[in-house]
Amino acid sequence: MDCFYAAIEVRDDPSLEGKPVGVGGSSGRGVLTTANYEARKYGCHSAMPVFKARQLCPQIILTPVRFDVYREESQKIRAIFGRYTDLIEPLSLDEAYLDLSHRSESGAALAREIRRAIREETGLTASAGIAPNKMIAKIASDWNKPDGQLEVRSGEVAGFMRGLRVAKLHGVGKRGQESLAAMGVETCGDLQEFTKIELADKLGRWGLELYERCRGRDSREVSVDRTRKSLSKERTFSENIADFEWLLNVLRKLRSEVEEAVKRKGENEVRSRVVKLKFADFTRTTAEKAGATMEEEIYEDLLRLAWKRGNGKAVRLLGVGVRFDTEEEEQMGLF
Repeated sequence: MDCFYAAIEVRDDPSLEGKPVGVGGSSGRGVLTTANYEARKYGCHSAMPVFKARQLCPQIILTPVRFDVYREESQKIRAIFGRYTDLIEPLSLDEAYLDLSHRSESGAALAREIRRAIREETGLTASAGIAPNKMIAKIASDWNKPDGQLEVRSGEVAGFMRGLRVAKLHGVGKRGQESLAAMGVETCGDLQEFTKIELADKLGRWGLELYERCRGRDSREVSVDRTRKSLSKERTFSENIADFEWLLNVLRKLRSEVEEAVKRKGENEVRSRVVKLKFADFTRTTAEKAGATMEEEIYEDLLRLAWKRGNGKAVRLLGVGVRFDTEEEEQMGLF
């Protein structure tokens, strides 16, 4: 979906049409959940602190988050997907993989039909990527946003990947780009010049993953039953907190909420316990300890460890969570 939450807010309030809109906390201490394209022209984006968004775009209009509305719209869109395939892997409320390989129609034609149905039935726009595998489809889905689509056929994969900037690959963030740039790598074509042994030697396990990704290889199937890998709760403070005892009180409350959520959802067995701190300068640290129990003392010890890493810096955000015992390991969504 195209800036899903913000698009819903503009649809429901036509007076916002054409204006920069951000969804998220309006106190100045919160962060944007998303921003529409008018706001993005000024550099605003999801996960940006509200005060920074206001600096970049003083005229930005902030609306509160309405997850109940977003979930309802997501269910409508999921129902549209279900008319075409049962092989649906949701990634979030506004994004999903669909396996349409069993259909006789072309992927591009089906994508146009699905996008048209979404627009007519919800008043919202969606963009699509059509490709032989999930990785390339994901990259292609961002290519012609908003309200567009791109198809990369099997015979076009090699050419598409050679010219693709490595920044587009999953897992290549700012630091990764800097590491690759130091090797003279800017595109996947540049990366393809290195042998698997060379990349493993320079970058370790990540280098082996990049060897496959830069060639457009991805064997993952669309997974209908996605297992939750983690669960967490966090609190962004209205003022930076430099009082450890105060943080302990907040941690105890969040730990109780996480424990209750784990029991209520009946998830897999807990594999490890996690505490995250974001400091006043926006640096962050995560402390983790293996184990299935959720005693308060364990979380308190993790908080002490994370707190020491800050060398006395005040804290902006505290997060508490667990990782579950699953076959695959994955970074916590909020962590």
